[in-house]
Amino acid sequence: MKELNPLLHSQLRLAVMSILMNVEEADFVYLKEKTESTAGNLSVQLDKLSNAGYIDVEKGFVGKKPRTVCRVTEAGRQAFIEYVDALREYIG
Repeated sequence: MKELNPLLHSQLRLAVMSILMNVEEADFVYLKEKTESTAGNLSVQLDKLSNAGYIDVEKGFVGKKPRTVCRVTEAGRQAFIEYVDALREYIG
């Protein structure tokens, strides 16, 4: 059996990746609402996914308000597909 990717096995990181696999991009507020996470926890998990090369995080401003946008990378897409395939093996 394939080993489940520990980076994606976290509930919040898996939720973020699941969302990003289905959209072109998502901003921080959208991800926070959809995952029902705190800003601090989401920020930490986005950093982990970004450091692994699974997502791109773009920080900027809309007027005077900060805006963070996330997109899944090709490496992240591949890691997610492999994770789902491994999970399917466990399920049978």
